[in-house]
Amino acid sequence: MALPTMLLSSSNLYHLSTKSPNLILPLRCSSSASVSARSKSIHFDLKTYWAKLISQINRSLDEAVSVQYPAQIYEAMRYSVLAEGAKRAPPIMCVAACELFGANRLAAFPTACALEMVHAASLIHDDLPCMDDDPSRRGQPSNHTVYGVDMAILAGDALFPLGFRHIVSHTPNDLVPEARLLRVITEIARAVGSTGMAAGQFLDLEGGPNSIEFVQEKKFGEMAECSAVCGGLIGGADEHEIERLRRYGRAVGVLYQVVNDVMEEKRRKEEGRTKKGKRYVGIYGIEKAMDVAEELRAKAKEELDGFQKYGDSVQPLYSFVDFAADRGFSIGDSSE
Repeated sequence: MALPTMLLSSSNLYHLSTKSPNLILPLRCSSSASVSARSKSIHFDLKTYWAKLISQINRSLDEAVSVQYPAQIYEAMRYSVLAEGAKRAPPIMCVAACELFGANRLAAFPTACALEMVHAASLIHDDLPCMDDDPSRRGQPSNHTVYGVDMAILAGDALFPLGFRHIVSHTPNDLVPEARLLRVITEIARAVGSTGMAAGQFLDLEGGPNSIEFVQEKKFGEMAECSAVCGGLIGGADEHEIERLRRYGRAVGVLYQVVNDVMEEKRRKEEGRTKKGKRYVGIYGIEKAMDVAEELRAKAKEELDGFQKYGDSVQPLYSFVDFAADRGFSIGDSSE
């Protein structure tokens, strides 16, 4: 198969180069200002920032998904939402994007929790035998393996609207105007719907090999894009800034997955296992997949260069990019 110079994508994020692959990806800096800004992310303690937020988010999620009648559905919902191995990347990114604009993180917490509910629901459905057929998730058996396919479907179905309700009922009115909340809800609905994550899952099941870019962008880029945009909306970002966050989040989401696939592919080769699904590494090989990751890393940081006026508050978002590429520390026990 001939390798295209520019992968076909609506966002034009995925340009393949011919550089040698490394798990520690070299940055491409376009200016001295970019070098200075990007070097600061090295000194930001993302691990501590992330760990503290996870503790707060876990408490909020425990309260948000409390057991009610019928208890079986809620138990299945809690099983996936409160999984100990969860990294909470969507809510953490949402909070970081909100704080970029000087807003109170409490304003973002209801949406951050809702994003985790939506994320968990999408994983429950992706793992089903009729979808990706994964027996485990976040270091434990998949939801359908424990509760059955019927209950897993219901748990996922219930988590989506619970997330929307949580945003509306728990976001402080004095911190977030109603108009912003409506845009947040619209953004999440777009991300998970027929033009977003659902479209990516469909083409992962039915599309040919040329759909790989679309599948990766929709299945993995949409959640990060939505998280960054929602945080920006809550924080009061203007339209130009929202579009920067959109491109940034999409790049980071796909970057994380491409690097994850490379790491898993190396482990699978050692163990003699294979995995179905449309992945860069499965079609183009490890070397070209790492070239894609390098370009995505540069693209994400290029978007953040437009937020220099906000000073150090942009550093958590820069650090997310390096974490997605380098995995310099461990958060949780899973890849999700």
